[in-house]
Amino acid sequence: MKPDIDSFFDSVTGTWSYLVVDPGTQQAAIIDPVLDFDAASARIARSSADRIVETARQRGLTVAWILETHAHADHLSAAAYLKQQFAAPVAIGIGIREVQETFARVFNLGPDFACDGSQFDRLLGDGEVLPLGNLAIRVLATPGHTGDSVSYVVGDAVFVGDTLFLPDAGSARCDFPGGDAATLYRSVHLLFALGEDMRLFVCHDYPPAGRDPRCESTVAAQRAGNIHLRDGVNMEAFVQMRTARDATLGMPKLILPAIQVNIRAGDMPPAEDNGGVYLKLPVDML
Repeated sequence: MKPDIDSFFDSVTGTWSYLVVDPGTQQAAIIDPVLDFDAASARIARSSADRIVETARQRGLTVAWILETHAHADHLSAAAYLKQQFAAPVAIGIGIREVQETFARVFNLGPDFACDGSQFDRLLGDGEVLPLGNLAIRVLATPGHTGDSVSYVVGDAVFVGDTLFLPDAGSARCDFPGGDAATLYRSVHLLFALGEDMRLFVCHDYPPAGRDPRCESTVAAQRAGNIHLRDGVNMEAFVQMRTARDATLGMPKLILPAIQVNIRAGDMPPAEDNGGVYLKLPVDML
């Protein structure tokens, strides 16, 4: 059974967000929503998320889930804002606990910050199934880019987060805490095992010159043409390539503000005694 899929592109961060709908019941899930953030002024805006809100309301949808594929390092999550709009639970892979433990140390968050995932409404394990009207959302653990990465299988579509990019863009980095290139290789082949016709929807697209951003591929297209992970590339070759490539990459521009918000399920840190909200900039820590 095919879900209806509306895609939303944020050109500032290269992020794709999705509204996934069961056409029979009009129940919907939102996947990887973006909160707009201007790093120079530290001001937030909600225009990207409001596009999703407007679409859902115009279509008369009931939003049942707000899903994160992982704690993103390149954009801030709008999950908390959308939870306010739709009263829908926010869910993420159970590996978020390890991510929280790592970054609680980086940001010196102290004992008041719980590293048990309780900021989220639901922690998801591999193979878990969430209802979506007449459809089901199956959770597939796909670590490698990060330790908490999951993909969501809905009918003939799978939302892969940063586990895989489009064929001409290859794969995501594996040098973040909890990342591992060999693990990513195995995760990608779990996706390939879903079948040649399975549609793959990516969380990011950084298109080569001359190509407009796209969000959709297929297992067949990935196996035939992914520049990093096509058929015939073995694990050893991929790990060698990925490790060498990662060593040349700088940190994502928004990693410091993004992680602080995203490990809190899209909430900002608590206000301080003057009423202001602050994001930390740890020096020489990453």
